[in-house]
Amino acid sequence: MTIIITGTSSGIGFALAEYFGKKGHKVYGLSRKHTESQYFKSIPTDVTDNTAVQNAVAEVLKTEPKIDVLINNAGMGMVGAVEDSTKEDIVKLFSLNLAGPVQMMSAVLPNMRNHQFGKIINISSIGSEMGLPFRGFYSASKSALDKVTEAMRYEVYPWNIDVCSLHLGDIKTNIADNRVIAQVSQPYKNVFDKVYALMNSHVNDGTEPLEVAEYIEKLLAKNKWKAHYYFGKFGQRIGVPLKWILPQGTYENLMKKYNKLDKN
Repeated sequence: MTIIITGTSSGIGFALAEYFGKKGHKVYGLSRKHTESQYFKSIPTDVTDNTAVQNAVAEVLKTEPKIDVLINNAGMGMVGAVEDSTKEDIVKLFSLNLAGPVQMMSAVLPNMRNHQFGKIINISSIGSEMGLPFRGFYSASKSALDKVTEAMRYEVYPWNIDVCSLHLGDIKTNIADNRVIAQVSQPYKNVFDKVYALMNSHVNDGTEPLEVAEYIEKLLAKNKWKAHYYFGKFGQRIGVPLKWILPQGTYENLMKKYNKLDKN
């Protein structure tokens, strides 16, 4: 297959690109900086720049007759209290986490439609299913992408194009190095510091990126997709069905305990 993956300079994206390249697929990795690898071709691309996105896809189509798979992996985290977040940081986050994937999908869809086939995976987060403390805008950006994914499933299914959200738990990557961090004001500082330390420890103890690649390989082998898939440690995945079935107050108390917000 011909596979385009965004955000391949490091972390999950790099692991995915190398994994599928080693399997013999033709992989094109799009990220802001060029990445050296013998297993995939790197095309420097800022996915928030629509002209750059269109040029990158056109470059792929110079040598490939069709695009089979798009994995929208490029994204960033954002932490801080809602009150402290600036418009500039919010726009930056949504530009990459929402507008970027939409521009990528819009660029590959004409080719997929012409060939009556295509698969698109939008990398989301288990955190998109709930408002996480001090990660409200990150949750919101991924939740927005989820809803776009659901809408697109109706719109593109006549052409045998399938789209899904893959909600990941904490994966062991360097995501902490690339987060937008809001200036934390004094009323929130003590509790934020505790939550932020816990957040980073969860990432350090997270699932290996290779396991994500293996899961996606199994996903690509399926004939039909559900709208949502969840991958990560059980303690994080269980938060989704609990959100659906528990009273809001009970769920919030569990989240406070999980995030150590119930302790002074």
